[in-house]
Amino acid sequence: MTATLIVAMFAELFPNGISHYVIGGLLVGLGVAVIYLGTGIPAGASTFLESTLSYGSSLARFERYRASRDWRVVFTLGIVAGAAVYALTFQSGLLSSGLQPGATTGELREVGGVTIWLTEVQPWRLFLGGILIGIGTRLGKGCTSGHGVCGVGSASGASFVGVTTFLLVAIGVAQLVAATGVSP
Repeated sequence: MTATLIVAMFAELFPNGISHYVIGGLLVGLGVAVIYLGTGIPAGASTFLESTLSYGSSLARFERYRASRDWRVVFTLGIVAGAAVYALTFQSGLLSSGLQPGATTGELREVGGVTIWLTEVQPWRLFLGGILIGIGTRLGKGCTSGHGVCGVGSASGASFVGVTTFLLVAIGVAQLVAATGVSP
């Protein structure tokens, strides 16, 4: 394969460039390493609900998270806060970066004197998608962050099966949705 062919392939696969993916991946990897070194527990977002429910429930299912629930809440709040900061800065156009292209879907709106980016996806679809993802992560004994980043990185056979299943189902559903013409 010639260098020109490789560059053309990457340009087609990553039309907005690859650098922001590399930087994001490095930051995710660093975050996972810090959490693991600090707690001895692989990072994963899917146990947030159960660990949060352990604050108000004495059911055995939730009790197992008592020792680690505080950092899990901080971890998940960090995910939400990071997404909010990103939406309020880069997606809204308040800040710009050569690494991050502007939003290509949704719209900018003025809310409380701040311009924010809002998705075109209907709220009921976001809610239903969140519920289905939550159910899937519990059935799959973990999420893409737990299996995909930590499990595959630890060479876990179950995580390789999980990630392969996640990807195949996601690709299949995306193709089905595209074929039926469903839009946000």
